[in-house]
Amino acid sequence: MQQNISLRLSPADAADNNLILDHAAQSLAVKKEAITGFQRLKQSIDARSRQQVWINLTAKFFINEPFLKREYAELNLQNVSNSKNTVLIIGAGPAGLFAALKLIELGIKPIILERGKDVRARRRDLAALNKEGTVNPESNYCFGEGGAGTYSDGKLYTRSSKRGNIDRILNIFAAFGAEERILYESHPHIGTNKLPHIITAIREKIIECGGEVFFEKKVTDLILQNNIVKGVATADGNIFHGNAVILATGHSARDIFQLLLAKKIHIEAKPFALGVRIEHPQMLIDSIQYHCSNRGDFLPPASYGLVQQVNQKGVFSFCMCPGGIIAPAATSPGELVVNGWSPSKRNNPYANSGMVVQVEMKDAFEYLKNRKSQIPIPNSNDPLLLMHFQAAIEQKAFLTGGGKSVAPAQRMVDFCNNKISASLPQCSYNPGLNSSELNHVLPPYIYAALQNGFKAFGQKMKGYLTNDAVVVATESRTSSPVRIPRNDELLNHPQIKNLYPCGEGAGYAGGIVSAAMDGERVAAVIAATLV
Repeated sequence: MQQNISLRLSPADAADNNLILDHAAQSLAVKKEAITGFQRLKQSIDARSRQQVWINLTAKFFINEPFLKREYAELNLQNVSNSKNTVLIIGAGPAGLFAALKLIELGIKPIILERGKDVRARRRDLAALNKEGTVNPESNYCFGEGGAGTYSDGKLYTRSSKRGNIDRILNIFAAFGAEERILYESHPHIGTNKLPHIITAIREKIIECGGEVFFEKKVTDLILQNNIVKGVATADGNIFHGNAVILATGHSARDIFQLLLAKKIHIEAKPFALGVRIEHPQMLIDSIQYHCSNRGDFLPPASYGLVQQVNQKGVFSFCMCPGGIIAPAATSPGELVVNGWSPSKRNNPYANSGMVVQVEMKDAFEYLKNRKSQIPIPNSNDPLLLMHFQAAIEQKAFLTGGGKSVAPAQRMVDFCNNKISASLPQCSYNPGLNSSELNHVLPPYIYAALQNGFKAFGQKMKGYLTNDAVVVATESRTSSPVRIPRNDELLNHPQIKNLYPCGEGAGYAGGIVSAAMDGERVAAVIAATLV
């Protein structure tokens, strides 16, 4: 017999399989020896009580029958070496990689063209960025095999359940080497130290099945005939042809947006969020969330999620990284962008999170119109308006930081009081910080919204508003500032046949899992049209 039950356990009991069996036997009214094993199905932390933190565990128990280990999703991959149909996939992020796997399942050969380097070679460019402030425009935290998520954490949490099968995506990650816990934790996370190996395994499987993967192949042109895409041209002079093209270039490929505009392919500005990254000592966040001075050995570093309406603007936390590190994430010289990531154990002494404010078209236009800048003031309906705004803030932050990826920063209370910080606390951001007045970097309405948001968050989490925390500018790559519209039923661009915008860069995903689901969805539609 197999039976699912839910248990409410102390953290210590939840970490001990033998004690879980004791609780399960009591709940099921059976002898402990009758339970041959169990599979964890769902697990979450309940820290609402000030007296005790609980673990809510739902598991499947096997009683008086052989225990069966969990089986991951089975991919029905074919050998597509000689397939009559090929699809070009521009970008090797989660959308592109999962599109490739789905195409192989459906008997179609994928050819992936990635502008950046493979995960191993990419590390050297990230090291140069962190140690020397040198940005390689084609190989950085945003560009390269695996996309932006590979070296910025590998968070797998999404609310996009209507866009596809989340469990299938998580199971595929587990089949390629992710830990089983991503299948049952409420906020699954792989870790920057482990995700590159999984991405490599996916690439090797694609190649084994007859697909092709090319690195340092920056797409510079679309080959169009009678409003049908026939292929693409790359910066090194090569031409690639295919029956369809999946455009999965991510949220930071500004040159692709400019190319589409030059080709008179319809694109539109998409609201996004911009702000800062804030870092606290992890022990402080633990004490606030777990209501204790020491979380012990059985609780993970605490996280948080915060949201506040300020003057009809949403202020909210984004990509919270317990036990994490702040990293430089610019894609061009002369820009300052920060992001956050955590290793799988989340064992660094700091907790960081993006704190951002929603940006609308009118906000960006007013800012650019009133600011002296080398960036041309666009028309208020320019589809690249929000992209220009994003770039302008990043350039201002770079100049304020002083160059070499040094970031402008303030202590949190000083930020709220419009006071330059006499000194800054220790911080995980390796290129270094420059004490600055961030109201000289951020647009006034964003700065004011963050000030009021921080004060409100300090009321919600006593101790959160503190000068032991540091505010670092700028967190600006939260999502794409451009959308490439597509017909949601056919997933095809209404103007260009066989061109399929996909994932975050197209404005139809927000994170690893939703991008992967969108890649699978697009691949399935293409396969149906090629049959």
